[in-house]
Amino acid sequence: MTQLPSRSEFLDLPDVRLHIRRWGDAEAPTLFLLHGWMDVSASFQFVVDALQRDWNIVAPDWRGFGPSQWLHRPYYFAEHISDLEAILDHYAPAGQVRLVGHSMGGILSCLYAGIRPERVERLVTLDGFGIAPTTPDMAPERYRQWLDQSRATPKLHVYRDRADFARRLMKTDRFLTAERAEFLARHLAKIGEGHNKAGERRHGVIWNGDPWHKNFSPYLFRLEESMAIWREVRCPVLWVAGRQSWVVRDFGQRPGDWEARQACFAQLTERWIEDADHMLHHDQPAEVARLIEEFLT
Repeated sequence: MTQLPSRSEFLDLPDVRLHIRRWGDAEAPTLFLLHGWMDVSASFQFVVDALQRDWNIVAPDWRGFGPSQWLHRPYYFAEHISDLEAILDHYAPAGQVRLVGHSMGGILSCLYAGIRPERVERLVTLDGFGIAPTTPDMAPERYRQWLDQSRATPKLHVYRDRADFARRLMKTDRFLTAERAEFLARHLAKIGEGHNKAGERRHGVIWNGDPWHKNFSPYLFRLEESMAIWREVRCPVLWVAGRQSWVVRDFGQRPGDWEARQACFAQLTERWIEDADHMLHHDQPAEVARLIEEFLT
């Protein structure tokens, strides 16, 4: 399949420089594509190529991912919400926006749609439904683990070459084709220094994300706060899940959690994609594209 070429821009914010990937006609309706954790904007290429309509696509790389600036220090989730608002204000200063987010990008989209409900026209979340709930009694151990991880700089695993990295992608995603894995290896990986399994420093191919993203926050995820925000969402929401996704299996261990989260949204439509794991935009991009356009148009 012929790939629609993308172009790069940079958006300078007060504390970070963000890379913005653009596809399509700048005069067409604008669509924001928001990638997940340890992913990059370029991995939406397969979905972009499968879209049937003309779109002005704006796809940022979150701070510390891909060509966006790496800050080499801990990252905080709320920073991405602030970045998202700056991106929307720059590329769609007036009116409402259409958001499509995968995983972390979907979580951010759902939160933003509740924080700024007047700004979002429609929202698609792809396997991005929030993480497992926590309880207050988990706080002491969380802080202990946070202090322990703070003693050393986080490390990235090093791969021999991009072909080795592509094999790693296919090993953890049985639905990923070799051709798509090869493409992803050019964008999800970069040349740099990392560590092998023995902990030895080596030069080779590493993941294209700041290793500081691996360090977690000392603060527990509070599901009740997210649910309160979701109840403020006014726009229609498309909730898309991969049938074989580990996220779905995780929810299966918590009866009622899936339904309770969905009930927070006033206008929610659930759709499933067969033969797709968590990276459903890599596994079944044509079906993802079809659902997006069906819902948005």
